[in-house]
Amino acid sequence: MEINASYNSFVAVGDSFTEGMSDLGPDGSYRGWADVLAGRLAARAPGFRYANLAVRGKLIGQIVDEQVDLAAGMKADVVTLVGGLNDTLRPKVDMVRVRDLLTEAVERLTPSCGQLVLMRSPGRNGPVLERFRPRMEELYAHIDDLSARHGALVVDLYEGGTGVLGDPRLWDVDRLHLTADGHRRVAEAVWRTLGLEPGTDWRAPLPPSVRPGWATRRVEDARFAREHLGPWIGRRLTGRSSGDGRAPKRPELLPYEAPAEP
Repeated sequence: MEINASYNSFVAVGDSFTEGMSDLGPDGSYRGWADVLAGRLAARAPGFRYANLAVRGKLIGQIVDEQVDLAAGMKADVVTLVGGLNDTLRPKVDMVRVRDLLTEAVERLTPSCGQLVLMRSPGRNGPVLERFRPRMEELYAHIDDLSARHGALVVDLYEGGTGVLGDPRLWDVDRLHLTADGHRRVAEAVWRTLGLEPGTDWRAPLPPSVRPGWATRRVEDARFAREHLGPWIGRRLTGRSSGDGRAPKRPELLPYEAPAEP
């Protein structure tokens, strides 16, 4: 049964996960699950409008300061809010403050939109997930509580850390962002959570594969450390962010237009 057969506007709020890294679109810009979802919603509603305020690297405090009031003022039918995970990945984090800021965001967005959607974000299976799992699950427990108190929908992409989106093959070489297939699955998960008719099975497991040999894994680890981990650590040490000075890709709630093919 559909909760609402027609959504006429959608605003996405968050960080790199919602901006769309690392799903490159036809024009070389990042697409991502929110753009995919917007395209599907637009096909159902003439004049559909879409804004994406998400910017890579943003912490929950920055999302609250820079995006929440702007999103609230747009009074969209659907608003998605995904934030706080970047905070949990920092060496030190005040989880009380993270929870309080997320609460503030939900309390400011809920009265201004038709339906607020929150997420339990996926985590790539591996040592990073295991290290930060307690913080992530504390965040997700708070999201569940906020949903119950404010009537928000929750998309469970984490699934206890055992879901298909933990499969490393659905993650880019930077090990932080989903591939195009991963983003497509997220879009389908949100679509279903909104009560719309199922398309593909976003939980369908990937086919069995042979694990790469030891030498191949070490080459991949070295590439990851050189191209992604090193620069990430450098930004942390200098207080910089990959989103510094970067504007949202769709800062206004405007009619959706599909990207042109190259």
